Amino acid sequence: MGSPEEARVRLPQLRLDELLEELQARLDAARGTRDRVHNLLEAVLSVGRELDLEQALHSIVEAAAVLVDAEYAALGVIGPDGKRLSAFHTIGVTEEQIAAIGPYPEGHGILGELIRHPEPLRLAKISEHPASYGFPAHHPPMNTFLGVPIRVRDQVFGNLYLTEKRGGAQFDEEDVSVTLTLAVAAGVAIDNARLYAESRLRERWLRANAEITHSLMSGGGRTEVLRLIAERAGEITEAALAAVALPMEDTGSLAVEIAVGLDADAHRGLVLSMDRSLMGLAFSGAAPVTSEDAAHDERISLEPPRFGGLGPAVAVPIGTGDAGARGVVLLAREAGRPAFTATETETLQVFAAQAAVAMELAERRQDAERIAVLTDRDRIARDLHDLAIQRLFATGMTLQSAGRFIEHPEASERVVRAVDDLDETIKIIRSTIFGLRTREGADGTGLRARAMRVVGEAAPVLSFAPSVRMEGLLDTDVPKEIADHVVAVLSEALTNIARHARADRAEVVLTTDGREVRLSITDNGVGIAPEGRRSGLRNMAERAEQMGGRLELSKPSGGGASLLWRVPVKEG
Repeated sequence: MGSPEEARVRLPQLRLDELLEELQARLDAARGTRDRVHNLLEAVLSVGRELDLEQALHSIVEAAAVLVDAEYAALGVIGPDGKRLSAFHTIGVTEEQIAAIGPYPEGHGILGELIRHPEPLRLAKISEHPASYGFPAHHPPMNTFLGVPIRVRDQVFGNLYLTEKRGGAQFDEEDVSVTLTLAVAAGVAIDNARLYAESRLRERWLRANAEITHSLMSGGGRTEVLRLIAERAGEITEAALAAVALPMEDTGSLAVEIAVGLDADAHRGLVLSMDRSLMGLAFSGAAPVTSEDAAHDERISLEPPRFGGLGPAVAVPIGTGDAGARGVVLLAREAGRPAFTATETETLQVFAAQAAVAMELAERRQDAERIAVLTDRDRIARDLHDLAIQRLFATGMTLQSAGRFIEHPEASERVVRAVDDLDETIKIIRSTIFGLRTREGADGTGLRARAMRVVGEAAPVLSFAPSVRMEGLLDTDVPKEIADHVVAVLSEALTNIARHARADRAEVVLTTDGREVRLSITDNGVGIAPEGRRSGLRNMAERAEQMGGRLELSKPSGGGASLLWRVPVKEG
């Protein structure tokens, strides 16, 4: 053993070692705190630099996992209802694991606990919390948990979820403090990204409005302008389908004039009711109507099938107020895509107001052009009457007088024939003048409206409303004589279905490409009996043959009968 003197020397040495060790520990802690603060500042700067919202959310999740040394991290975005998650961004789970686990969580269990109570939540073992009810199959095991809410302007945007702190350690109060600080920075970054996205969106709408205005000023027609409106609205809202429907005069129905995008042919030319279609409800109510799933919306008629593969949809009236709605714009996204938000709907309303102005200007231009044509016709008719006819009449009188002095029989006969020809010419000119001064279609009755009236009158007899689709310039390209036959054939065909077919569904398709008009009528009834009376079909066939067309009968694969009546509207 050493002397007491040696013991007194060793004791201060031991205390010094302990102090040095404690100092080193505090230096290490200070260095760790410094590094963590440095990492936090870097994370805040990294998150704040992102202007794209999706990229900003991904950066937030990555930064949170690094700051608290978590193996798994996720950010759940709370949906508009405030009860479920509408998006879920993850770190630490592979694509293969995600596919094996299945759909992203909606906000039940521990995740839902933070939605219901937006306060920091720290757990040593997830399974011990009362709200926990286990993980789905193929989900990696998770025990330690830290969750904090992300607020944007005093509203909870979503939650950060962190699990499995590396090294088997527990999340501590310092982890909570760091994550809360990051959540504040994340809220600012998300708000900035949203504002940036909204400004870019407004810029795109303004450009679209400018393009439409330029098209109008350049003399673009109504159809061209409406197509441009549908295309730009679909592009900006990332809709898979965009359509525009206009009211049909005196029918209480809407006709889809423009349709672009997914399965547009199934919509183009459709005639829609006011109470069994999304566009009809928006038009009659003069207010936007939305649907989370247009393919399964009970307010929308199932026939004809037209929303396959589509989900969220919105219909906005074109123009309201004193003038009333002029039409409807419909946008639909693919199934599984987000629903249209209130902000998107409001912006679309403003854009639809531009569409109303476009239609108003197009109509005024058409009226001005029509007045100019009529004025020019009236001038031509007046000139023909006052100048041409008078001169021809005077020439005829002169020839008649001169004929008395012609002794040669053959020459006299030629003069008489010339006078007769002048009389016929005068009659032709007078007929032309009458035609110039008579406005075509003064009764305002077109083939579209007449066909719709026939279908409407047949509905009570059929006990159901047939679906109707029309395409082409039916009121312009189909002459009145042929239009009369079309209406008669349609009426007789629907009457035959009511009397004999025992059908509960029928489809009418009336189209023209400028060369021929085609009327197709299909039902799901018992079909055409071989021994049945054929007088009605014979009448239809004779009508077609009179105008160089034909009648074709067939049996659809699903049963029933199909009739195709087609005649040319132009020679060649």
